[in-house]
Amino acid sequence: MDIILESFKKEWIVFLDFVPKILGALLVLIIAVWIGRKLAKFLVVLLAKTSLSGIHKGFFLNTITLLFTVLGLIIALDILGLEKAAASLLAGGGITAVVLGFAFREIGENFLAGFFLAFSRPFNTGDTIQSGDFIGEVKSIELRNTHIRSNDGRDIFIPSSQIFNQPLINYTKDGLRRPSFVIGIDYGDDAINAVRLLLEVAKNVEGILRTPSPGVSISELTPQYVQLEVFFWLDVFEKGIDFLSIKSKLMDNCRKTLLDNGFTLSSETTTNIALSEKIPPDIPLKK
Repeated sequence: MDIILESFKKEWIVFLDFVPKILGALLVLIIAVWIGRKLAKFLVVLLAKTSLSGIHKGFFLNTITLLFTVLGLIIALDILGLEKAAASLLAGGGITAVVLGFAFREIGENFLAGFFLAFSRPFNTGDTIQSGDFIGEVKSIELRNTHIRSNDGRDIFIPSSQIFNQPLINYTKDGLRRPSFVIGIDYGDDAINAVRLLLEVAKNVEGILRTPSPGVSISELTPQYVQLEVFFWLDVFEKGIDFLSIKSKLMDNCRKTLLDNGFTLSSETTTNIALSEKIPPDIPLKK
């Protein structure tokens, strides 16, 4: 019995000697977590003054807190005399990172691309963008993907890596857009006069900018008709601008103007030649 009590007394003395190290390690860990949270919140306050979305702020908050927690844990293990455990944690963390990096390469690539896009923002919510074959209005921006909605109501989620690695078109970066359409007239019509008439029509449609000015040109000589291209500029940031209604109104005004001035319009069919009122020359037939 005395041997057991003596052993217990020795272990108790060792434990009492070890208590300060335990308390010191816990204190270091708590301080590290506290500093991480404070620093993360301070950074989030700074980021709140930028255009970064809430998901980016939450990502930075969690990442910085986690980094300081791991740092505090390593220092705490070192204080407890568990240097090998701390080294194993670092080595194991590195190996785990490599393994997970290969296993979730595409996911990690999207998150990393989203991280860089958070600082070099080529677009914001509400912009109309095109990435690859996808075009639509930006609804939300996440680290892993960007949510856009197309004109036909489709919700498209584009991976951040695609946006980061491929050319991106932002149609509304400065608010200016240049729509265009084509219209065909008969080869017997005066194309230069048609260009002049259509240009006057474009200048008189409400909502179309005078600077940059609209334009009309002969864009192509097809086998069936002379193709004219009409282009104009809109400021989509201007209140009350309806892109589709303005374009439709201009197209209808151009159609009416050409018809009122005796032009023959093409419908891009091989039968449009029959719309011409010109009488073909007489062709003598062999008897």
